[in-house]
Amino acid sequence: MSLHRRTLLSAAAASAALAGPFARAATPQKFTVLLDWFVNPDHGPLFAAKYIGAYARAGLDVALIAPTDPDLPPRLLAAGKADVALSYQTQLYLLVDQGLPVRRIGTLIDKPLNTLTALGGRGIATLHDLKGKKIGYSIAGVEEVLIGTMLKSVGLGLSDVTLVNVNFNLVSSLQSHAVDAVIGTYRTYEDIQLAQAGLNPVIFLPEDYGVPPSDELIMLANLKALGNPALPRFLAAVREGAAYLAQHGDAVLAQFLKDNPSLNDRLDIASWHALPGAFAADPAKLDAVRYTRYRDFMFAAGLIKKSLPLDTYAVEIKA
Repeated sequence: MSLHRRTLLSAAAASAALAGPFARAATPQKFTVLLDWFVNPDHGPLFAAKYIGAYARAGLDVALIAPTDPDLPPRLLAAGKADVALSYQTQLYLLVDQGLPVRRIGTLIDKPLNTLTALGGRGIATLHDLKGKKIGYSIAGVEEVLIGTMLKSVGLGLSDVTLVNVNFNLVSSLQSHAVDAVIGTYRTYEDIQLAQAGLNPVIFLPEDYGVPPSDELIMLANLKALGNPALPRFLAAVREGAAYLAQHGDAVLAQFLKDNPSLNDRLDIASWHALPGAFAADPAKLDAVRYTRYRDFMFAAGLIKKSLPLDTYAVEIKA
């Protein structure tokens, strides 16, 4: 038996002894989680909880499902096709503004990961150097506002740059010189990819240039299902997974790569090791100030039509 397998089994046994209210149900309740996109290192705590048996001890049979389209999870959740869906705080307000009956009930990654990135050797060392340059983006509306906010902090505006929709081809657009910078790269993925390619990324963090910090990856539930007793048990299991991952990241990684061999590459392994510290220690905890501040930012920018009470967007379910 491998070392990482022994470690996982030992942790599961120890956790079982402390299970308390999470005693295994006779028939585990099926529980569906729609991921935000394909399986990747961002989902570490969800898989750690599975590996150490936290879901089973919570009486849940959890299915982690990658969608065929990243726009689908919140809509499928709203239609009652899942128990939880992953999304982003920056998208939450837009979903509610569109009338979707969804609420944030948990956080997986509580640090912003988004960056505005240029390449070294092209005359861009400060944000002000973007004047007269082309900036690539993928999502109309939100990313245009982010770029405008960042530029405003250094005395520039959108009229000082040319925006180019690069349709998620962020890295290739930089490499081909189609644009001079892009927004939407992650400090734990594309920025690493560029560095590994020897392209010396010049990274600007939105929160350093006027954009309020936000939770990167959050968990949504259907408004009508907020009283589902499985939700606090699920969140407690994810908290257990996050705690184990923080102490035994290599052991979880070994099992994760065994289950997802297509991710056993230099970039995804580096991304995995860049994420500790970004995962929420207590997934259920709600930072009310952060969520209110970002609501106000979205409203002031004209991205949402109404500024609604906090509990219209996010709630805290005690795990």
